[in-house]
Amino acid sequence: MLPLPPVPPAVGWVNRVRLGRDYYVRVDSSDYSVDPIVIGRFVDVTADLTKVEVRHQGRLVAAHDRVWARGMTITDPAHLAAAKVLREQFQRPRPAPDADAGLRRDPSDYDRAFGLIDAGRPVGEVP
Repeated sequence: MLPLPPVPPAVGWVNRVRLGRDYYVRVDSSDYSVDPIVIGRFVDVTADLTKVEVRHQGRLVAAHDRVWARGMTITDPAHLAAAKVLREQFQRPRPAPDADAGLRRDPSDYDRAFGLIDAGRPVGEVP
């Protein structure tokens, strides 16, 4: 028999994916929830025989025990609550921007631009 290598071989599963709007990643045939705050960003998914971890820029955003049954959906209640808060924030109307923030223009500027008045007098009026 040969001796063991000096560095243990890499075992497990590693993948990098963009997290979809449903905030789940698929490992084998099961789906695992991820913190929805990273929806649309790339996450690194690692899985071994006992656990599944998801990281975004090195920060852990999901950790689940590995499930070997096929077609399972594993959801962390904290991820479900965070998704609910984000949904409510998205559906809440935002206040309109302040109309008096210097974005108003004098209507006579448009009249002058289209040639309807000349120097403050209507066109055709005698001074």
